Amino acid sequence: MTLFFETLLNGLTLGALYALFGLGLSLSLGVMRMINLAHGDLIVLGAYLASVVMGVLGVGAFTSLLLVVPLMFAIGALLQTLLLNRVVGQGPLSPLLLTFGLSIVIQNLLQQCFSSDTRGLPGGAITTLGIDVGGVSLGILPLVTTLISVVVFALTHLLTARSHYGRQARAVADDPETARLVGVKAKRFFALMAGFILAAIALASVLYGIRTPFAPGAGAERLLYSFEAVVLGGLGNLWGTFFGGLVIGVAQLFGARSNTGLGPFFGHLVFLTALVVRPQGLFGKGKS
Repeated sequence: MTLFFETLLNGLTLGALYALFGLGLSLSLGVMRMINLAHGDLIVLGAYLASVVMGVLGVGAFTSLLLVVPLMFAIGALLQTLLLNRVVGQGPLSPLLLTFGLSIVIQNLLQQCFSSDTRGLPGGAITTLGIDVGGVSLGILPLVTTLISVVVFALTHLLTARSHYGRQARAVADDPETARLVGVKAKRFFALMAGFILAAIALASVLYGIRTPFAPGAGAERLLYSFEAVVLGGLGNLWGTFFGGLVIGVAQLFGARSNTGLGPFFGHLVFLTALVVRPQGLFGKGKS
């Protein structure tokens, strides 16, 4: 029974990281109606930026966020303004093709600049600390990751539900033409939204880099976990993405208990099974 609870809790903490991966993709789909195939590569880019900041300034991984978060915000706003705004609203195919090309460019740039060798972000003492509750062992880093994920989702929910920008986001998502008529400048708003998305990605990037070694080609797997969390929770449902990530994380950890190499397989299997049973996702609205 102790092993069961330990696996469950560690699966939930892993799922919280997957949920943080999926947050930006959920906002991109929900507001801009755009599937960003470069999402996973942007997560890896954030990890490399943190690595560079740590090496140049000699700071820790969490301290690097003070520079990485605004840098990623700026990158997101620039990408949206100069590139992605050209295809928003042009149908689903144009954004797919453009972001697929962006994904390839980011991967090749990272490989040219940093080689194909894997690297990680030193997390300091937090990576070795843990607590024992009733015989259940939990690491401090996974707990911190879960707390950060919950706080970011809660703040994003408040931002979208209570703020002026949140009202603009809902207006643009529901009816972009009407929103434009009442004065919402969609392209400028999308640039701010993309900046916010990459700022959230920066948090996920550093937590990911501390926990797992990364390489230029690691973006595809990050994209897959993000997409599974978003779709499993229900498209457009913010907290659905969070719980979708938890389900994937728990499924992977329980799968890994039966066979170490099959953890990701069990996560994908649960995702597929859930969609067969409920195609609209766990919290998505079915067709009336």
